[in-house]
Amino acid sequence: MFRLIWAASARTHSILSYAPTNLLIAATRSRRGLRWGIPVMLLAIPYLLAAHWCVTTIEAGGPGWLNLVVLLCAWNSIKLILNSPITVILLIRAILRDHRAHRAARSVERGSPTPA
Repeated sequence: MFRLIWAASARTHSILSYAPTNLLIAATRSRRGLRWGIPVMLLAIPYLLAAHWCVTTIEAGGPGWLNLVVLLCAWNSIKLILNSPITVILLIRAILRDHRAHRAARSVERGSPTPA
């Protein structure tokens, strides 16, 4: 039983790694993409609007399978909204790391020891 769950989990992970929002989040976690964290958060708005439209359609007598679309849109909007502060923190850390490396390289050029 455990083996079956493990295999299903591995296959699901490999399939979901190609989902558009997962690709977008992976791109914003790279060093070049960190600056796009805040603008990517704005993409949560269309997902929330789609979820709202589906909910109003369901309430008006629409098909029940739209509940899955609502769940998917809500989950994607949560992922995009939570990704933004994470990318801002990672960007600040990368900028500080670059600044420290630049300062250390400058002090080596001058011949002074690096501060501890």
